[in-house]
Amino acid sequence: MVEEHRKITVGLLFGGRSAEHDVSRASAANVLRALSPDRYEVFLIGIARDGRWLACDTGNGAGTGAAALAIPEEAQRIALVPGGGGSLMLFDGGGSTNRERRVDVVFPVLHGPNGEDGTVQGALELAGVPFVGSGVTGSAIGMDKDVAKRLMRDAGVPFVPFVRSTTSAMVDYAAAVAALGSTDVFVKPANMGSSVGVSRARSDEEFAKACELAFRYDQKVLIEKAVDGAREIECSVLEGADGHIRASELGEIVPASKHGFYSYQAKYLDADGAALQIPADLPPEQALRVRELAVETFRLLGCEGMARVDFFVSGEEVFVNEVNTLPGFTQISMYPKLWEASGLSQADLMDTLIAHAFARHQRRSGLSFER
Repeated sequence: MVEEHRKITVGLLFGGRSAEHDVSRASAANVLRALSPDRYEVFLIGIARDGRWLACDTGNGAGTGAAALAIPEEAQRIALVPGGGGSLMLFDGGGSTNRERRVDVVFPVLHGPNGEDGTVQGALELAGVPFVGSGVTGSAIGMDKDVAKRLMRDAGVPFVPFVRSTTSAMVDYAAAVAALGSTDVFVKPANMGSSVGVSRARSDEEFAKACELAFRYDQKVLIEKAVDGAREIECSVLEGADGHIRASELGEIVPASKHGFYSYQAKYLDADGAALQIPADLPPEQALRVRELAVETFRLLGCEGMARVDFFVSGEEVFVNEVNTLPGFTQISMYPKLWEASGLSQADLMDTLIAHAFARHQRRSGLSFER
């Protein structure tokens, strides 16, 4: 644990080798602003698009209000190695100029593959450093929508009907329509977020284009039945240091009619792409059902620390859409906004997430690795 008299050093990890690289940089800028300078010293670690880990403290003015953290090309390279005493050691590449940096906890503000899918979490566990969010298992399951939905099916959690298509076993439009009982479908990469690669299809031609786009990002895609009159409802879930899991107020996303659904463009490129309604206007009984399902899904998929659980609500029916184990933290993102509406400031949210990281690390450190 960290001595109480000094600041906690947080390694803020952002960027990454993912189509959600830019979203990650925007989320990280907001997390940086939310971390109290009285409690935390932040070391910025940017992962370039080519996978290089770079020390981004020098010349990075994102803390002054910029929309996104920068990853300067001239930044010094760093590498992580197993550290002592539960710390992560970082050093600059460059021969005799190497220097060691230590962090007490890592906050991986990474979205999508190679960051949110358990890969980075595995590296941090091997390094023996506390980190915010789900571990390897919960991250991997949450990222893979196919695996997550199969677990939900086995547990009786309601979800939107889907079929899986892979590069080795392609599903055509006719087969998808027959399996789902609908000519109106959504096609999406199984392992991606922020609506990257997602398209709606109502014909053979649209379906072919949708699959071509989705397969650019993954070798496995999901084809889901479009839910008539579906409202997009989101719930933030948070786990405290004591293991208590709670659900936030609910929010509704109302995409602008010109977009048709909550696409990447509607989320991040069009300032008028969608309206966020907090709290969502749902009957109390239905709102309670959604919040209970959010916590149930969080536990079922092995999530830890935090997650945003997304739903489709159509009339009295509620369907779990997907789980985001490292949800967006941009200025327009629902996860922090829903906690603010629930009475938890972003600064207090950061404290809770970091406290959970330390507590989980301490519990795991007490496990035996000997027979």
